[in-house]
Amino acid sequence: MDQPRALVIDDEPDICELLAITLERMNITADTCGDLTAGKAALKKQRYQLCLTDMHLPDGDGLDLVEWMQQESIAVPVAVITAHGNVETAVRALKLGAFDFVSKPVDLKALRKLVVSALKLSIAGEGEARLLGESESIIGVRKMIAKVARSQAPVHISGESGTGKELVARMIHEQGSREAAAFVPVNCGAIPSELMESEFFGHKKGAFTGAVTDKKGLFQFAEGGTLFLDEIADLPLAMQVKLLRVIQEKSLRRVGDAGETDVDVRILSATHKNLAELVSQGQFREDLYYRINVIELKVPPLRDRGHDILLLSELILRRLATEMQNGELQLTESGQEKLLGYKFPGNVRELENILERAATLCDDNQITADDIHINQTNEGPADSHANELGEKLELVERAAIVQALEKCKYNKTAAAKELGLTLRALRYRIQKLDID
Repeated sequence: MDQPRALVIDDEPDICELLAITLERMNITADTCGDLTAGKAALKKQRYQLCLTDMHLPDGDGLDLVEWMQQESIAVPVAVITAHGNVETAVRALKLGAFDFVSKPVDLKALRKLVVSALKLSIAGEGEARLLGESESIIGVRKMIAKVARSQAPVHISGESGTGKELVARMIHEQGSREAAAFVPVNCGAIPSELMESEFFGHKKGAFTGAVTDKKGLFQFAEGGTLFLDEIADLPLAMQVKLLRVIQEKSLRRVGDAGETDVDVRILSATHKNLAELVSQGQFREDLYYRINVIELKVPPLRDRGHDILLLSELILRRLATEMQNGELQLTESGQEKLLGYKFPGNVRELENILERAATLCDDNQITADDIHINQTNEGPADSHANELGEKLELVERAAIVQALEKCKYNKTAAAKELGLTLRALRYRIQKLDID
């Protein structure tokens, strides 16, 4: 498994050396060059997961590079290094398509955070977050995304929990004509029913107790862009009626407002439940179902994607190695066989959790079958049990770490030995589980 690779473009050798050392300590191979011409040549020759460029270069500037990368469709997250306090330049860089910016003098802690975020974005761009793969089913999904992105029709994305429905929605948005506007995701099951109308449509000051200012709703935040309604099956029937009206009329009325406000939003929705079945049971409105389900896109479960499991595992482990700063992680042949023989009721989300645990438990960064803790008898489809199991395992893991820390009087080196972990792995688990 190759290490992530970054390109640093700066005409100051000291800055290049500082950034290269910082990246290499994060297990990222760093290439450096001193001008725009050399930077462009490197980006055309080599595949990078991140690019850091100075604003002022001998033969141009960082903004020229960002613009050129967009024109050449070089999908590498790029951050521009700007002079301290130069907000205007930073904003211009972001508008041109830069991922982020770094101010001089470079704060290494902030840089490390930026690098981790950029790698996640780069990996997601390669499809790690659920759409990388060579299986027929996932190739079909990518083709379907490209088709529906050209349309403005509502799309309903169906699939089991953990298959990547939100990623599919984001890709539809990013490949379509609305990509410059907002993508607003909302979990319909997470909003209390009494707040739903205000959250979706906004409210006027004084509309109810506690409404001390005017408030925009989710539709207004998504104006000109895309509103992604995740777990739409969880909407109560009363809210389904109001949502249907907004979709039909393309206008809404804020709570407490006398007038209507026009809205221009593309609706994408998703659920792991069977909407047609809920319609037949009277739990979901048939007219809303036909409005949101103009095009249906089904995301396949991981168990139907064959050797895609190994491709996904490779990129997940690359990201984990960077986050843990613990060298290159290798999935051994026995580890591969164990993953390929499992049905993954929790899909890619479960694969990520399994590999994260294995990465902290393995010896010498070699993940074997013994490091992979899964339930081999689980042959059923995804349901809430997979998520519940993950939560219970985290509670057990947290309790074991806390107990070891208390026993060793919070000496992390001693606690790591007690748990049979490396010190670095223990520190990673403490951070991940948010243990004080």
